[in-house]
Amino acid sequence: MSDTPPDRLDSDPRSRFHDAAALERGIGIRLNGKERQDVEEYCVSEGWVRVPAGKARDRRGNPMTIKIKGEVVAYFRDPEPEAEA
Repeated sequence: MSDTPPDRLDSDPRSRFHDAAALERGIGIRLNGKERQDVEEYCVSEGWVRVPAGKARDRRGNPMTIKIKGEVVAYFRDPEPEAEA
């Protein structure tokens, strides 16, 4: 795995942008210079994140999300794991 996180990532396993290996390693997100802990999905190139909209749920029980636009910076929280021999 490279040292840069994916351009777009979603925490929902049904999404085509879901990457379990990257999520296990831990992704940090800064939106407009502020650290965000509640990001469900992000896209660095398009400049947006999706966050839950309070306690609201859709008809399938998933949290309702809102899209916030701005400067998105994604980074790995943990260093890359060493390859075991």
